[in-house]
Amino acid sequence: MADIRKRGFHTVEAGMVEANVEEMEKKIRLHRKKIAVGIASAVVFVVLSVAAAGLYFAYKEYRRYEVISEIERNDSEATKYENFSGNILRYNNDGAFYADMSDNPIWNQAFEMQNPFADICGNYAAVADMQGNQIYIMHTSGVQGEIVTNKPITAVCMASQGTLAVLTQADGTSYIELFNKNGENLASGEIHVANSGYPLDIALSGDANKLALSILDISKGRTKTTIAFYNFGSAGQTEIDNMVGSYSYDDAIIPEISFVSNDRMIAFGDSQVIFFDGKQSPKQQNVLTFETEIRSIFFEADFFGLVYDKGDADGSHKMNVYDMDGNLKMEQKFTMDYQNIEFLASHEICVRNEYECEIYTLRGVKKFAYKFDDVLYRIFSGGSHNRYTFILNGVMERVKLK
Repeated sequence: MADIRKRGFHTVEAGMVEANVEEMEKKIRLHRKKIAVGIASAVVFVVLSVAAAGLYFAYKEYRRYEVISEIERNDSEATKYENFSGNILRYNNDGAFYADMSDNPIWNQAFEMQNPFADICGNYAAVADMQGNQIYIMHTSGVQGEIVTNKPITAVCMASQGTLAVLTQADGTSYIELFNKNGENLASGEIHVANSGYPLDIALSGDANKLALSILDISKGRTKTTIAFYNFGSAGQTEIDNMVGSYSYDDAIIPEISFVSNDRMIAFGDSQVIFFDGKQSPKQQNVLTFETEIRSIFFEADFFGLVYDKGDADGSHKMNVYDMDGNLKMEQKFTMDYQNIEFLASHEICVRNEYECEIYTLRGVKKFAYKFDDVLYRIFSGGSHNRYTFILNGVMERVKLK
């Protein structure tokens, strides 16, 4: 035992060992708690910082911008620009040109038209000559087909799978024709204006199974619009001329109709918006009625907007945005003397005239306001919250708002 003590070994009471262990465990628990509190505090700080930054950018109004890159343009003043599957389709009397946002060419098609206009659905587009006879069916990969009608064209409507509906008119009779993406005729029919009225617009569902027609009748000293539905699937095979239903509205003009999905269509009147739904024969589901006449209509897949004059001394306009169930999502007053209003790809609303533009979010925030020195033709979203492409006289600018 003496030797053991000399080597520095000694005995320890059991109680002292247990006390030391408990003290050590207590210190470990406190250390872990401090680490957990530190991590939690850091997470909360990051979350709050991100939320604060999100709120800051969500409500910030930009008054200037920085040009990231620019490309000179030699297009004629009559050139029109459309967002076509994330790239730019531009066309005029001499042809159509498809390029990405950096103006790298994808394809082009030469033609001669007096009054070209376009209708786009998904990856397909149709460029037609209003009151002319020529139509080109385009895909993002290139031109698919050409159509030459024997009667003047008054409207076209593209389906997402490549089918095209064409409305023509001659000698008091209107005609509806369906063509596949290669320009081959699929079906045709007549509408006698003297008996039915004057067609205002056509709408074709994305799958091309359903077609709607808005017809204005001003006979007998009154105004009436009828919306007729046609089904080219099995449901319409047993019906005369494939017609599966119609609805008439007295004292109403309904100049624009559109299928927002395969089974849902919306009709925009001068003082009302009508919702239709149904897989085979669309039925009226809801009607929004307004006391003031609607001045402008704009819509996309998820929302639609209406503008009407408030009648205030400052000449202000009121803009309402709704979802596709008719629920009001945003109200906004603005005073710009505008020429165009439209949704951008990011659900933002762009109000513009020849030299000015204002961009609003669905929160009702005026995100951007600017007066340009050159003529402004079009604005496109640029893929992030503050990136855009401006089409101006002689130049295309990719910009960052500041």
